[in-house]
Amino acid sequence: MKHFKKPVFNTLLLVMFILTIMISCESQYEEFPTEIKHLEGMSSYMIQTDRLNTHLLMSGSTKGTPVIFLHGNFTAATYWEENMVNLPEEFWAIAPDLRGYGWSEDKAIDATRGFSDWSDDLQALYLALNIEKAHIVGWSLGGGVVYRFMADHPEMVLSATLVSPVSPYGFGGSKGLGGTSCYEDYAGSGGGVVNPEFIQLIKAGDKGVESQNSPRNVINGFYFKPPFKAAREEEFLTASLKQSTGDDRYPGDFVASENWPNVAPGVWGPINAGAPKYVADDAQALINLPVKPPILWVRGSDDMIVSDISLFDFGALGQLGYVPGWPGDEVFPPQPMVGQTRNALEQYAAHGGTFTEVVMENTAHAPQIEKPDEFGTTFLGFIRGE
Repeated sequence: MKHFKKPVFNTLLLVMFILTIMISCESQYEEFPTEIKHLEGMSSYMIQTDRLNTHLLMSGSTKGTPVIFLHGNFTAATYWEENMVNLPEEFWAIAPDLRGYGWSEDKAIDATRGFSDWSDDLQALYLALNIEKAHIVGWSLGGGVVYRFMADHPEMVLSATLVSPVSPYGFGGSKGLGGTSCYEDYAGSGGGVVNPEFIQLIKAGDKGVESQNSPRNVINGFYFKPPFKAAREEEFLTASLKQSTGDDRYPGDFVASENWPNVAPGVWGPINAGAPKYVADDAQALINLPVKPPILWVRGSDDMIVSDISLFDFGALGQLGYVPGWPGDEVFPPQPMVGQTRNALEQYAAHGGTFTEVVMENTAHAPQIEKPDEFGTTFLGFIRGE
């Protein structure tokens, strides 16, 4: 038997110890197959945090600077794949399926906490992945999660990128640049304002085009500017239809109101969580942050979801004559969603922060998908501090 000299033996022990640690670190990621085909370079995992079992996608090296991508409503992590694989190797790209969406564990969202359930989930994911700081990117509803997470944990954010984000004052039922509620009970926002046919078609797993409210038609007609069609249309639709539905899931419950349009927010689900009743203080919390990470705000020029005349806002629908009984501009005007976001970010800058607004022409609600190269150039320069 060959004997090693003591220094050599000690070196071998050290190497074996390091390899054991490396293997242990890698084993914390449990590979998780889904029914969709992911892009080359993507990996799918299920990660147990102290809050929920979280499905996420990863690309790049775990030694790189973390970049966390948060999807929007009726979407999932897979919508970010092209943007993730396009990042250089100096970055570690991570995209979780948020609570209530995709393949993550199905747990209820307490809407009375606003975006806080998702913010707490994100902090738990940081801890599970041993991340101290990261660049965070939020699209649509994911932008609301970014606002809340920045307010809760600004020291954990290297930078924030908002892509077609929900207004910091919430979605629906508010007016003016400062997000004043149209009514005391916040009628016109929350789970009761979602088209019931759309909800039923989600529950049925509908992939057709017969109804104008079908999931496929909504995605193609509003996420993107027609005639754009995503190359991964089927994968996107399959992932979106994983959305959890019900009175305590999507879109959430609601209560009757004497105020037009006669529904006010309930207490469960993602659409209630984004109602101004529960997030009205988020804008001021953002403005008052003692630590202010730089912000990039990217939006599509033709977005009809997050807009100053959104076709998903009852104020706009009433003004356009699509919903009877509209009480008029003085009581319930279209919510100036873009104007409200700009107002909050300008105050953020006035109080020591910085933000850059980028409008991508001929795109709608998903400019990062419609023009990934243009988005990628802007985004990469921002997170590199160029």
